[in-house]
Amino acid sequence: MVEGDFELPTAFDPFAEGKDSGAPGAKEYVHIRIQQRNGKKSLTTVQGLKKEFSYEKILKDLKKEFCCNGNVVQDKELGKIIQLQGDQRKNVSHFLVQAGLVKKDQIKIHGF
Repeated sequence: MVEGDFELPTAFDPFAEGKDSGAPGAKEYVHIRIQQRNGKKSLTTVQGLKKEFSYEKILKDLKKEFCCNGNVVQDKELGKIIQLQGDQRKNVSHFLVQAGLVKKDQIKIHGF
């Protein structure tokens, strides 16, 4: 028998980077989602902004910029969420980057 140095393969965990959220260099993502309402109506939600930001001021600027209505919702698990009428995913992502609130690589856009 020949003794060799080898390692047993381990299982790959695709969510391992998300578990170490307190580690330095870990990214905090801003999630922009769309939810279907009745028929063609839809709702855009923005989740994951830093807690020190004023959500009401951001919402006011978003509403004025995109001529839509919206509100801030408090969720038990997710914290504060900004809701906007219509499909505003690309508009919101460009606005957040232009305003300097988040970097482009910190935004995740979800939806169909």
